[in-house]
Order: sequence, then C-alpha cells, then structure tokens
Amino acid sequence: MRRCFFLLVLVATLSFGQAATQSTKKGEAKPSPHSAPLVTPDTIKWGDPPPVLSPGARLAVISGNPAGAGPYVVRLKMPDGYKVMPHWHPTQENVTVLSGEFHIGMGDKFDEAGMQALPAGSFAAALAHQHHYAVAKGETIVQVHGTGPFKLVYVNPSDDPSKKK
Repeated sequence: MRRCFFLLVLVATLSFGQAATQSTKKGEAKPSPHSAPLVTPDTIKWGDPPPVLSPGARLAVISGNPAGAGPYVVRLKMPDGYKVMPHWHPTQENVTVLSGEFHIGMGDKFDEAGMQALPAGSFAAALAHQHHYAVAKGETIVQVHGTGPFKLVYVNPSDDPSKKK
C-alpha cells in the first residue's frame, strides 16, 4: 500500500512538473509563473544599486521585489574598501557572505577597529532598527534577504549618498 501511494505521488509530481513547464522554443523550457526562481551565476543581471547606496557597487535582484511588500533576495557586489556608513532598516536584514570578506560593526559611529570580520560562508542578521555599518575587504559579494519594502535610513543624514547631488 505504501509503495502504491509513493508511486502515485511520484507520478503526480512528475506530471505537475511537466505541466508547469511550457516550451517557448524548441529545446528551451520556460518555468511556470508559479514556480520558484532558479538562478545560476551566468544568468544574474547586475546593475547599479539604488541611490541610497554609494556608487561603485553592483546590485542584482535574485527574487521578489525589494521595493514592494513581501520577501526579497538581492546580491550586492562591492569593490575593496566599499563602505556602508551607520544605518538601520525598519525590518530585519539577513546577510550571507558569498565571496570575499565583509566586516560589520554595530553602533552609531563607523569604527573599523570594532568590526567583526565575516569570511565567505558567514551569516549575519541585523534586527529591525539596529544601527550597523560595513566595509568590504577585497571584492566581496553578499546576499541580502528580508521582507520588503527594503528601506535604508542613515544614522547621520549627511552620509546618505542620495542627498549628495
């Protein structure tokens, strides 16, 4: 009976998977709008970050819409020495270091001596309204996920690059 049930579930799953994929060109499959995103490094589209971040970094939206309500995933590629001055977010920010080394600190003033080094594979979370700052050591890529809309508020408004035009 268990074997029959397993076989039925397997067949239903395979059938659903085939129905959820529509062919757009011969040999090319298009996922259903209800399927989860599948992203490989060669398909990531990097662009300029929003004006609230300093120029020089590149940003890619992996999933969701950071400007809208709901879950989102973005990646930020930063050159060596790229800084994000003390700031906070109204929702929790979750950061995974994919490559390079990301240094983070907590508080209202940028203090490189008091920062924690996070090598590739590390994870950090900043709670809602928790003041924090960061710097990249070497070219660094981080993946940030949370619940939108994403908002970044600088502790010192003069640190906001969007206000320096």
